[in-house]
Amino acid sequence: MAFTLTSTAFEEGETIPQTYTCDGADEPPPLAWTNPPKGTASLALIMDDPDAPTGTFTHWMVYDIPASTLRGAGASAGRALRNDFGRSGYGGPCPPPGHGPHRYSFTLYALDVATLDLPRQNREALERALERHTVATARLMGRYER
Repeated sequence: MAFTLTSTAFEEGETIPQTYTCDGADEPPPLAWTNPPKGTASLALIMDDPDAPTGTFTHWMVYDIPASTLRGAGASAGRALRNDFGRSGYGGPCPPPGHGPHRYSFTLYALDVATLDLPRQNREALERALERHTVATARLMGRYER
């Protein structure tokens, strides 16, 4: 069976409900994953917007999520990095008004180590560690427009 990432809030390619955006409660949508590969020791999650006017905008980065966790609530058990809003944790979809629909990619990484030792607390350091330790990825994409 495939490693999958899903949400009860929206289907692949569909609109992310307003409550999970800057126009609502700005809370992360419920996420669930299934079938992480054998040997998965931890998980990491990155949510970003490749359609942002200034280039890819990072909304959420969490790592060291326990491998035994099968639901997104476990993401809060991981370590959050500062997003492009300048704060730690989740920052929901918030495209410029009138900019059209943006795609929001949630990428879940199955890792072969229980913890990542990051030399710096930023996306670049996380991505370097992910390159070395990723055994599988699962993706979910939603859209939002203001």
